[in-house]
Amino acid sequence: MKFRAAMVTVAAVPFALGLAACGNDKPEATGYKPSAPVSTPVTTNTAAPQQAAPVAHLNRVTFVPAMNAAISKQKSWRIIGKMTANGSTVLTMDGFQTAKPLAMSMTMTGAAFQGKTAKMVMIKGTGYLSMPGLTPAGKYLKIDIGEQGQLGEMLQGGDPTKIFKSFDSSVASVKFVRTETIGGEKLDRYAVTVNTAKALAAQGKKVPAGVPKTLTYTMWMDKSHLVRRLSFDLSGVSMVMSMSDYNKPVSITAPPASKIVSR
Repeated sequence: MKFRAAMVTVAAVPFALGLAACGNDKPEATGYKPSAPVSTPVTTNTAAPQQAAPVAHLNRVTFVPAMNAAISKQKSWRIIGKMTANGSTVLTMDGFQTAKPLAMSMTMTGAAFQGKTAKMVMIKGTGYLSMPGLTPAGKYLKIDIGEQGQLGEMLQGGDPTKIFKSFDSSVASVKFVRTETIGGEKLDRYAVTVNTAKALAAQGKKVPAGVPKTLTYTMWMDKSHLVRRLSFDLSGVSMVMSMSDYNKPVSITAPPASKIVSR
């Protein structure tokens, strides 16, 4: 695939990365503890037993506050994802993000890069990109994330806090689908529809040509309101992402000066 096509493919990733930062697959790291069992005194009351109150699920008003409250307790996380188009794998990605300091390190491979490997590193306002067709093997292009242009926007989109803020104004609907068992644990599945124009506007971006007015994410959330998995389909491209290793020690550093090249 030519360089431009690879860039278009990768540009779709950061929009999902911030949302992916909501995820986790280790309940012990969330701070959630099941309530202690309540003992019921023995009585001679013969009244019919009361039925348990129905479980309250999140809705459009409560979803974002609950999601943000859960992610605010997390310091680091791992992201694994796969993007497919027409049933074929376009790229796979594996990386880490940290909240304080805000940083990201991502490795991507697949047909989008002619079977080769691309790497992105973001540390606060600076990004580093190593991509076949753009840089020599093992070398990085240093980018000011605030700069205009496709490269800067792609790396800037990896800032999860921008995605979270965009959700405050862009969520159009939240629908509880059902409870499913994934990885041996019961998770609540939600269909979350966002207004793409509002979401991108909140990030300071314009809507690219051909992008639909709304985008629906399928999100699996645990009892502490952390998202464990998410998926979406956009213009024939599908993305599935899972998150793990929350709050484990992560060190993300910039490439050494010897590996930095100029445009």
